[in-house]
Amino acid sequence: VQLVESGGGLVQAGGSLRLSCAASGSILSFENMDWYRQAPGKQRDLVAGITSGGNTRYADSVKGRFTISRDNAKNTVYLQMNSLKPEDTAVYYCSGTTWNHIYWGQGTRVTVSS
Repeated sequence: VQLVESGGGLVQAGGSLRLSCAASGSILSFENMDWYRQAPGKQRDLVAGITSGGNTRYADSVKGRFTISRDNAKNTVYLQMNSLKPEDTAVYYCSGTTWNHIYWGQGTRVTVSS
């Protein structure tokens, strides 16, 4: 299974972006699908996650601003990012977790200018 992220780019503070993560196979095969981000010189941190049942979780720093969703028919997971801040600048990675493996995409860069 391959995961391909898209939708990153440069946006001004207060703006919005929607990231997409398209899977080459069915996303129903994943127990969880998550979005992580990694800023320069920092570790990769969980931003948001969604289970196969649709339960969601968010990092405190993005609650109320970011929304994760999934379209099983399109095998795609989305991350809607609103009210973006400069500190949201990072490479965003999609991951899919099965019982014995974690799959990663190549990442998409998000830059928020002040």
